[in-house]
Amino acid sequence: MTSAPPAPLTLPAPYGACPFTPPPACTEAAGRAPVTRWRLPDGAPCWLVTGYHEVRSVLSDARFSADARTPGFPFLSPGQRELATARPSFIRMDDPEHARLRRMVTKDFLVRRVEELRPGIQRIVDERLDAMLAAGRPADLVRDFALPIPSLVICLMLGVPYADHDRFQSLSRTLLDNTASQEDVTSAHGELTSFLERLAELKARDPGDDILSRLAARPDLTPRQVASLGFLLLVTGHESTANMTSISVCALLRDPAQTARLRADPALVPAAVEELLRYLTIIHLGLARAAKEDVEVGGVTIEAGEGVICMLSTANRDPGLFGADADTLDLGRDARRHLAFGFGVHQCLGQTLARVELQLILATLLRRVPSLRLAVPDSELAFTTQNIVYGLRELPVTW
Repeated sequence: MTSAPPAPLTLPAPYGACPFTPPPACTEAAGRAPVTRWRLPDGAPCWLVTGYHEVRSVLSDARFSADARTPGFPFLSPGQRELATARPSFIRMDDPEHARLRRMVTKDFLVRRVEELRPGIQRIVDERLDAMLAAGRPADLVRDFALPIPSLVICLMLGVPYADHDRFQSLSRTLLDNTASQEDVTSAHGELTSFLERLAELKARDPGDDILSRLAARPDLTPRQVASLGFLLLVTGHESTANMTSISVCALLRDPAQTARLRADPALVPAAVEELLRYLTIIHLGLARAAKEDVEVGGVTIEAGEGVICMLSTANRDPGLFGADADTLDLGRDARRHLAFGFGVHQCLGQTLARVELQLILATLLRRVPSLRLAVPDSELAFTTQNIVYGLRELPVTW
């Protein structure tokens, strides 16, 4: 790079007045150009890609590597470098190895399979809501409702004992925290991997009807490799949906008109979920890639060995695609082309499951708890701005 970036890129970047809006530094970059030069917290240069079409271009181009070991790959913290490079999961691999490993678990997340799970997920939603209501008000929607539901679902799918949820949720929080030290990330990664490796060995001897049992029965996978696949599914399978649930409910409770619209027409729920995914885009810190050769994107040349961060949050507010009011929540908007789950071969494996969970959760809350409201002023809400997955630490509600 011949010219210096306009300012250091420090992530997590400070947020503005609205907690649902991407950091001002990122939106300002998007206003200047869809591809701009920046620096990472460690001083290394990188490219920030903020435009919708440019983000899609990078994420669908095999010349950009998702492998964190690729020269120039950008990291936001030493802890995240450790997590991405020590024992990378298949999302940190390129094809053909990425495709080989992904195929091993794809069938469990196909639309037909997930739709078969819908009645069981509905039972879990109802049971957790019953428990929250019975415990009395106020309640913490994160602890009592949003987190247990996807945790129970992914534990059932994987064959992980839910009794261990407190520990793996605590480890997950460390692994997704950009402020966690390299030592803490290494420790958390090792503990969770060892737990899943022991479980894989048990599944090999006494299999059940679950993902880990099927993986453990494969002769081409070691217990360590089974644990690596299970690690990714367990962490992402509950953290992302839990955060999306809590922040979606928060957004609706802060917008009574939109909530009333949705309650009056429950048929809007599937479209509302897509709009909430677009508007909130909980991967606020973007997706990282590294160029393996020179590539032109958005009128600039990104050279081999340069890092790229694709900002899904600004891409999903691109007025060229979503209109001049893209910064507003409109539950009637056609938001199906959003990039909340990424794009290309690394697009989120669990997106169908996440959609079904969110649809059932929102529809059930609206139907059964019409008086649900925030129990604290907006100013007291604490958002997880330092995490890879954006959300709320807690969400006090009453009814």
